[in-house]
Amino acid sequence: MRSRDEEDFVRFVEAASPRLLKAAWFLCGDPHRAEDLVQVALEKVYLRWNRLRDDEPLAYARRCLFTQQVDEGRRTRREVLTDELPDRAAPGVDPLSVDEVVALLRTLPTRERQVVVMRHYADLSEAEVAEVLGVSVGTVKSCGSRGLARLREAHAVADAPGDAEEESCRA
Repeated sequence: MRSRDEEDFVRFVEAASPRLLKAAWFLCGDPHRAEDLVQVALEKVYLRWNRLRDDEPLAYARRCLFTQQVDEGRRTRREVLTDELPDRAAPGVDPLSVDEVVALLRTLPTRERQVVVMRHYADLSEAEVAEVLGVSVGTVKSCGSRGLARLREAHAVADAPGDAEEESCRA
């Protein structure tokens, strides 16, 4: 890579890394795994930088990030959720709001969480999400709808004063 290309890539990494890290963290719920996903995505962008520089390198990086997460999910197939929250927030992000979002996202099944993060954080279209996940657009719509409904419900229960557990049992 030429010196100017390297400088452009470094500027891209500095500008894009916080957003990619936040998306990855929302997607997987683990700050260390999120860093790994971002690293792999940036490696792939670097390898194609000469072709991507003038196009949409951020969109390509997001797609790499999501594809890598889906591939890892296929390999592991089982996710262990814990009550522990991540120990730090992404740079420049209010830790309380990120912790709350991550905790709420962790309540979702993996596919619903993937769809919600890709659609509403990364701003991918339904067709783009379907392509990344290898599912139909209808599946993206139904997973997104169910995921948002579960997030609303979980957030309402978490915000309810006092007898939230008792009220949720009556529903």
